[in-house]
Amino acid sequence: MKILILGSGGREHALAWKIAQSPLVDEVFSAPGNPGTDKIGPCFDLDITDLKAVQELALQLNPDLIIIGPEAPLAAGASDALRARGFDVFGPSQQAARLESSKGFAKDLMQKYGVPTARYGRFDDLTEALDFLETMEAPYVIKADGLAAGKGVVIAETLEDAENTVEEFMTGKFGEASSEIVIEEFMQGEEASVFVMTDGEGAIYLPVAQDHKRVGDGDTGPNTGGMGAYAPAPVVDARTLELVQTMIVEPMLSGMAEDGMPYQGVLYVGIMVTEAGPKVVEFNARFGDPECQVLMAGLPGDIVPALLVCATGGLAGAHAQLCEMMGLSDFRPSAVVVMAANGYPGTVEKGSVIEGVEAADAIDGVTVFHAGTDVNADKKLIAAGGRVLGVTATAEDLRTAIAKAYEGVDAIDWPGGFCRRDIGRRVL
Repeated sequence: MKILILGSGGREHALAWKIAQSPLVDEVFSAPGNPGTDKIGPCFDLDITDLKAVQELALQLNPDLIIIGPEAPLAAGASDALRARGFDVFGPSQQAARLESSKGFAKDLMQKYGVPTARYGRFDDLTEALDFLETMEAPYVIKADGLAAGKGVVIAETLEDAENTVEEFMTGKFGEASSEIVIEEFMQGEEASVFVMTDGEGAIYLPVAQDHKRVGDGDTGPNTGGMGAYAPAPVVDARTLELVQTMIVEPMLSGMAEDGMPYQGVLYVGIMVTEAGPKVVEFNARFGDPECQVLMAGLPGDIVPALLVCATGGLAGAHAQLCEMMGLSDFRPSAVVVMAANGYPGTVEKGSVIEGVEAADAIDGVTVFHAGTDVNADKKLIAAGGRVLGVTATAEDLRTAIAKAYEGVDAIDWPGGFCRRDIGRRVL
């Protein structure tokens, strides 16, 4: 098989790395890719939200499967355009991807299908939004309705902070993405990430992961796209996972199919484990980043057959066989520490030289995934984004996996970057 992966981050590097190990795969193409995926197969520099350019590349390469990594091309309708050209695509339709591209749409669907989530209101009028805040209790959760690169959620501790955030959002902080907002009640509990691979009917549940969203140790500072993750996360026990399946995933998949927008691909279910049971924090229409890195590193088997069946149908009849091929029952505990450029999640300095990635990669059980890297004129690896590297490790237990990931971090010489030093603190 030839497989094309759209995207350029750590998630896409992890997918390319895992897919390239499959005996079914001859070539892995990436667009636009990064210096990490460039070592796996050819990269093609293009804007993956430019549907014409994406279709032209697909027609040129003629891949057997196309995997759409990030949310932007899904929201732009890339999967629909490629399917219309006859390609098999792992990734939901534009309509189904609105679960991520519109927080209000997702909340309305949850309400319609009876899926447990926080009380909310959605607004495109500033006065109405400020009035709604008066009916809520602190802390306040304010979300941009559209895509804001993982930064469109603020938890405000006081009414004044909440009012200021609402005003900032609705007067253009994230442009069109925050012209409409969702205000939610704050849910007490612990967050976890449940990933479900689906063809719209059947479902494969991957090991539960836990992400670390805040930029600083001890979960301090602003929200980010994710500073690290580990799996499996013991916060979700078998009973809780059963409730996620019966109260959240099954109603969503069956409801969306009945409403003419069957969901194909991976459904990311961000849940809050509360005293009243699991409730949905958010849905994403793709693998999480950095959770994808720990999932790909920890799976010992071949994920390609499952990706293909999710894209083409027939998952329910092949479920047991696909789970066995992936090695789900033998998943190895895994952890990733994100190294970010100084200043992240605000303004970051680009161009700083990174040394020692090869030394980190040489440590047993450690793999360094590239997220925001580039190569300068001197062929040196440099920082080219906010989140730059995902130092990932697997081991016989989580404690050892986390320690190995930090051993990898310490082998990297990059004064221009930083990381959290407490990834996995809850489980430890």
